Amino acid sequence: MAGQQQQARVRQPREFRERRDVLNELSDTELIRRYRLDRAGIVFVTDLVRPVLLRPTATNKALTPEHKVLITLRYLATGKMQLCNGDDLGVSQQTVSRVITETLDALSAPHILKRFIKFPANQDLQQKKTEFRDVAGFPEVVGVIDGTHIRIMRPRQFEAEYVNRKRYHSINVQVVFDAKYKITDLEAKWPGSVHDARILNESGLKRMFETRAVPAGCHLLGDSGYGNKTWLLTPYLRPQHEYQLAYNRAHKKTRSIVERGIGQWKRRFHVLHSEIRVTPPGKVCKIIFVCAMLHNICKDRNIQILLEGGEEHGQPQAEDNIQMAAGEENDDNGGHAEPLPAGQDRDGLRYRDEFVRRYFNVEL
Repeated sequence: MAGQQQQARVRQPREFRERRDVLNELSDTELIRRYRLDRAGIVFVTDLVRPVLLRPTATNKALTPEHKVLITLRYLATGKMQLCNGDDLGVSQQTVSRVITETLDALSAPHILKRFIKFPANQDLQQKKTEFRDVAGFPEVVGVIDGTHIRIMRPRQFEAEYVNRKRYHSINVQVVFDAKYKITDLEAKWPGSVHDARILNESGLKRMFETRAVPAGCHLLGDSGYGNKTWLLTPYLRPQHEYQLAYNRAHKKTRSIVERGIGQWKRRFHVLHSEIRVTPPGKVCKIIFVCAMLHNICKDRNIQILLEGGEEHGQPQAEDNIQMAAGEENDDNGGHAEPLPAGQDRDGLRYRDEFVRRYFNVEL
């Protein structure tokens, strides 16, 4: 009897499904639809973390670094873990979850994020100013800033702090775009109840401007949810003169880049569009950072946004025309519907008036 019980406890050999070689079987167009990167881009991202993802294993069926990156990209592109094992990669749902965590940890390493998400410096600042001026004639701009909410599951701790003014749980993300729709700065750690102005006030971005790591004469454009500063310009709520109206028109057209940029970012990585069902919120912040880094890699490699089926009918869509539905981003961020932040900087208001008279008052 004891021998029979011991025999019953013998583990059966695991059955492994044959894994597709999707990198060589699928065209670049199909790879972009599924994983948001072409073959060369997937290999490039894999090489960034290959040493970390190579782990000793007792089986010859271990996942390669390429497979781990493909599974993670599929999750970020769709937001659905259950789709990650539908590409014949031969993995269980439990393995999918483990692999995504491992790969996100590797991709969110500080040295990798800093390589691809960085605020311009030195000679790059003048190039950013030129690119922004070409949009609507607005001078001396090096970035456009806004906040966007990423929906999360109800957290177990400090639940009330994550409820935003739209009454759902979120991370409020501060993001800066350049004129080419690349992300140059990101703050992804604040609960949804925190207003955009406070996030900026406590950010490293503010310290960079106020310590003159970013030199004087460089400006961000933000909406009226922010206070005016000598380095951040917002629109007039009640313009009194034609030159103030001209300033507002140029400001609106230039600042719209950040709204379209957020739309592109969320369209490229659908995980950011719906509720991210991972805990704790710190893991969500890693996902946000990795999506930003990958978005910039796509921009660097000129990879367009291609979606699977549905509204695009399998055709590429110009990125400059991809944006959120009218009003969606305004609901998503804290700026437009909010009163001016408490403690509005009077020096900032005076500076804006001087700036507008200098650059937009053609009568002078």
